[in-house]
Amino acid sequence: MNLKTKLAFIPAFTALALASCTKQAPPPPPVRSFPVVTAKEMDVTGVTSFPTSIQGINNNEVRAKIQGYIKEVYVDEGQHVKAGQPLFRLETNTLSQNASAARSGVTAAQSNISAAQAAVDAARIEVSKLEPLVAKNIISAVQLETAKANLLRAQSQLEQAKAGFHQAQANYKSASATVDYSLIRAPVSGVVGKINMRAGSLVGPTDPTPITVVSDTRKLYAYFSMNESEYLDFLESVPGKSISEKLRNMPMVELLLANGSIYGEKGKVETVTGQIDQSTGTVQFRAGFENKDGLLTNGNSGQIRIPKKYSNALVIPEASTFEQQGNIYTFRVDKDTARSVILSLTDRIDNVVIIKDGIKKGDQVIAAPASNLKSGTAIKPVPADMDSLVKKIRPIF
Repeated sequence: MNLKTKLAFIPAFTALALASCTKQAPPPPPVRSFPVVTAKEMDVTGVTSFPTSIQGINNNEVRAKIQGYIKEVYVDEGQHVKAGQPLFRLETNTLSQNASAARSGVTAAQSNISAAQAAVDAARIEVSKLEPLVAKNIISAVQLETAKANLLRAQSQLEQAKAGFHQAQANYKSASATVDYSLIRAPVSGVVGKINMRAGSLVGPTDPTPITVVSDTRKLYAYFSMNESEYLDFLESVPGKSISEKLRNMPMVELLLANGSIYGEKGKVETVTGQIDQSTGTVQFRAGFENKDGLLTNGNSGQIRIPKKYSNALVIPEASTFEQQGNIYTFRVDKDTARSVILSLTDRIDNVVIIKDGIKKGDQVIAAPASNLKSGTAIKPVPADMDSLVKKIRPIF
């Protein structure tokens, strides 16, 4: 390139550089809009749930008192029965024969008593007849002593006959009771459970499996357990100086059934073992529920729901929070700028969180999930109603 060419190139390059310097910088990204709500204090009621197993207030196993074959079944599963009502009958042919023989033994014993009594009467007459003769020295005293000995012997035989009669009566009562035991009756009023043995089955008092179970389900017991930490929370949170006083002060509880519905009757927590089971590390409670309509039965399952009330609790929507590395955060809005803060929570109830520490009443927080937002980012706050947001995201199942 010669000098003339170089001199011509310089003005062209300078013009190009000046033109590039006049281009404008790209505009900043638009400020994003976010719904914001104000942290407020309100009364909140939540529930603590515990799995439960349900039993009737009285569950009696039905067993045979004697061994025998079931001949008749008088009831069916699920049937309501009254205490003393016949449920099953065992085969009684041999038992009836034994009872008849025992009754014959009573009759024979009565005859023995009559014969022994007649012998006593005869011996007594003989003594009475000989006594005046001996007094007059008509006969020797030896004959009188012999007659008295015969009277004592007859009286002894009479006592033996009476004892035999009592034993025969006892045998007859035992045989009759055994026949009565062949009729197996309901031990309590209630509902018949599964019938494990039918007609033709051999049953006895030592069988490992009962014939059936009769459950009194007019009232139900729901058993549930708390671990040690939950039990200590119960002791601290429920007013009262003793366990019995704390139980009286506990609110009524609900029973959530296996299909997700709430049982119509509320229950009352009645007892607690007060001791930690070393094998499970839990303490067992028992709640009672009325069962007037008989809708529930022995063996139902569900969950006990104990109300937990918070007064003047500071709350924000649960959707305002997010978790990172084990910490719970929210974005607090300060002068249209979102700043992340760590929260300490007391509880989560119905899509709101109860704040223990991190924000205060009146603070504004972003109400929508914003975990990808960076702290210090400018935003455009859009006021939103907390109640509307919570109801909108509340599950319908």
